[in-house]
Amino acid sequence: MAGQTAILHGPAQRDFAKRLIDAAPVGAVVNVREATRTLDQNAKMWCLLSDVSRAKPDGRQWPTETWKAAFMHFLGHHVQFCEGLDQCSPFPIGFKTSRLNKAQMADMITCIYEYGDRHGVKWSEPSPIHPG
Repeated sequence: MAGQTAILHGPAQRDFAKRLIDAAPVGAVVNVREATRTLDQNAKMWCLLSDVSRAKPDGRQWPTETWKAAFMHFLGHHVQFCEGLDQCSPFPIGFKTSRLNKAQMADMITCIYEYGDRHGVKWSEPSPIHPG
């Protein structure tokens, strides 16, 4: 049996998921979780991180990956930095934004907007806070 994903939008999808479980072979694995962030949310996050990185708030000349880790850490997600190879700069590891659910990703985007607004970042697309 090939893997099957069911998105639980309503009663029909829940019934379908129950039938999948009933038909599953012994030893099959079921994983029920909240939906992860959307592709649009992910694209918006990278756009915002690029805007922040270009703005260099407080003189920070960080790449977008470092800004992402900084915002993840600020929001309370576990982020760790490892020493780079051959005296290269450290790099972030740990919690990934691909594991965020939609609400957590919305919080991440809001956090980036709020930080950028406080630090005069010029957004490449309108902010929902200041749509101008």
